[in-house]
Amino acid sequence: MSERPAASGQAAVDQLLEVLDLDHTGEMTFRGMSPPVGPQRVYGGQVAGQALVAAGRTVDPERFVHSLHGYFVRPGDPAEPIEYQVENVRDGRSFSVRRSVALQHDKPIFFMSASFQRQEEGLDHYAPVPPDVPAPDQVPTMTDRLSRYPERLGIWGQIPRPIDVRYVGEPGWVRPGDRPAEPHQRVWMRLDGKLPDDPLLHACALTYASDLTLLDSVLSVHGEVWGPGGVVGASLDHALWFHRSFRADEWFLYDCWSPSASGARGLATGRMFTTDGRHIASAVQEGLLRRVGA
Repeated sequence: MSERPAASGQAAVDQLLEVLDLDHTGEMTFRGMSPPVGPQRVYGGQVAGQALVAAGRTVDPERFVHSLHGYFVRPGDPAEPIEYQVENVRDGRSFSVRRSVALQHDKPIFFMSASFQRQEEGLDHYAPVPPDVPAPDQVPTMTDRLSRYPERLGIWGQIPRPIDVRYVGEPGWVRPGDRPAEPHQRVWMRLDGKLPDDPLLHACALTYASDLTLLDSVLSVHGEVWGPGGVVGASLDHALWFHRSFRADEWFLYDCWSPSASGARGLATGRMFTTDGRHIASAVQEGLLRRVGA
């Protein structure tokens, strides 16, 4: 019997929307599920995105998330539901702060603090977008890149792909020796379908996407790759700041680099830009990185 091909395009985006649409189980509690097909542990961007959904649903919709800071403390089991408990830390005149804890088997797997702000006017500036980056239609699609690595088609052919990811340079999942050392990893991304207009949903989708390639920039500095003959890793913490309005279903450039790696840990930071050069978000993550044999 042939396997059903992985969902893509709007169908995959609709599946992601279902994952982000938590069940409201109590005044400040929610329940989320993982996709039926996925990796052996819950993807970090999923649990962070769901934690933000839970937090955001307890805040005045006139206040928009501007930052989140989270820690991954245990691997999540994708076969089990995830319970989210939200604490109202403070509702001030301008800001609301929430703490969102993800639990499985009564133990935390992730916890996050998020801050929401009412819209205000103020100073406005940002660093320019990196120069000479090819447009998304000028770099290979994921399908183009995977065609060079048929051994990767097994898992990629099964997992839904709601995000159109286009690497400007070589990704970290190529074979050892196929990746030149580069100080930056730059990737074009967008949700591969249409999202509703809800700003919180776009922030949650961007949070989901922000964990996909960030840690890979640590490996890029050394020309290293993931898996046998390279490195295995896991996210330890994740921080994200939202600077300006955006749509996650429109192209944004994720410009990532690593300022430091030591002690089997690597620090990665990234900036996200729209196609017209607006700086919409910044991310920082530290991850555990260990070499593995061939």
